[in-house]
Amino acid sequence: MTRKYFGTDGIRGRVGEGIINPEFVMKLGWAVGRVLGCNGSDQGKVIIGKDTRISGYMFESALEAGFSAAGVDISLLGPMPTPAIAYLTRTLRAQAGIVISASHNPHQDNGIKFFSGDGTKLSDKLELAIESELDKPMQCVDSARLGKAERVEDAAGRYIEFCKASVPFNMTLNHLKIVVDCAHGATYYVAPNVFEELGAEVYTIGTEPNGLNINDNCGSTRPEALQDKVLQVNADLGIGLDGDGDRVIMVDHKGEVVDGDELLYIIARSRVEEEKMNGAVVGTVMSNLGLEKALQLDGIALKRAKVGDRYVMEMLQKGGWVLGGESSGHIICLDRTTTGDGIISALQVLHAMFRSQRSLHELKNGMTKYPQCLVNVRIKKKVDITSSTLLNDAVKQVELQLKDRGRVLLRPSGTEPLIRVMVEGNDKSEVELLANNLASVVKEAFLR
Repeated sequence: MTRKYFGTDGIRGRVGEGIINPEFVMKLGWAVGRVLGCNGSDQGKVIIGKDTRISGYMFESALEAGFSAAGVDISLLGPMPTPAIAYLTRTLRAQAGIVISASHNPHQDNGIKFFSGDGTKLSDKLELAIESELDKPMQCVDSARLGKAERVEDAAGRYIEFCKASVPFNMTLNHLKIVVDCAHGATYYVAPNVFEELGAEVYTIGTEPNGLNINDNCGSTRPEALQDKVLQVNADLGIGLDGDGDRVIMVDHKGEVVDGDELLYIIARSRVEEEKMNGAVVGTVMSNLGLEKALQLDGIALKRAKVGDRYVMEMLQKGGWVLGGESSGHIICLDRTTTGDGIISALQVLHAMFRSQRSLHELKNGMTKYPQCLVNVRIKKKVDITSSTLLNDAVKQVELQLKDRGRVLLRPSGTEPLIRVMVEGNDKSEVELLANNLASVVKEAFLR
């Protein structure tokens, strides 16, 4: 069945437009309460956290009203990283965890993400059940059964200890100078404390949220400020988180960005050295070919999922594997937690540095990234890209030319009429030429 409201990661959009309004969000809380908030004969409970964007106050109140109307108790966490909500949902024995966030998007956007009681993303079945409830008239339970709300005062402290426990107790960050960019988002308090309590000398940027500056020229999607600060203070490395804290990129002491593919390689390589790496690593169709080649040297297969962390998670669970991620820095370590977690992923990289006594720059050099060229071709309407013989023949010709030196990927956008043409190989000039030639064939096939 086609989902009416849910995207690949909850519900998201521009505040005040479409369904991203208080009325819908209140009913969404009621619907989720009806599906996930039941707890046998006892009163159910959900927890609600948010990032720092100004509309979070409005949607927090709307969700609280909806859950109360469904007869579900609410524990309010305030600004907390998305993975913290996943963890606290489990430890507080809630039936569901709700995150009010639009992740790396600007403050004008917001959204609602969900975790089940075991701290994992919702299945398609549960999302469809919620959508079914949304199509029904909203009804309030008897006043004696209305849900009650409370604030959880020690949420940040609980999560800080959980993060620190993801690395061995004897690991310290003494003598490391680290810059942490929190994107003026949900990690602004938690992240600096985690690294400071482990002994690092921490410099911060992006830790003064005002409701409007989340992800504004900072964080994992805009690492330029982090690069500058690392060089300015002569830091050993920088850590860049996104607005809700589920993604991370890093910067080495030379100011070079270390992306999600490289971080995934460093973590996997360290697990191999510790003899704690079993099975495959899961990336996506966009993961760099250099990651695949580097993992092969250690006897590790790279399996490719569709773009989106939910698809990485599905493949991990199906294969019984523990490590996966995306180039954007959304890394999942299922041997440490249940979802993508920027702070915990960064700690796994720091542990690799600690046990090997090597710098981040040295560790990332074990993997050589292949040049990629991505060209977006705007078309008039969504099309089946496999329907064009002209395009299929052109792709085959490029694949024959590259052989095992590279690869080709054509991927329709899931949200707009675009075809993304990606060519990857060991020669940058060749890759750019082939990508632009294929883009021209796409235009010829679908814009005539």
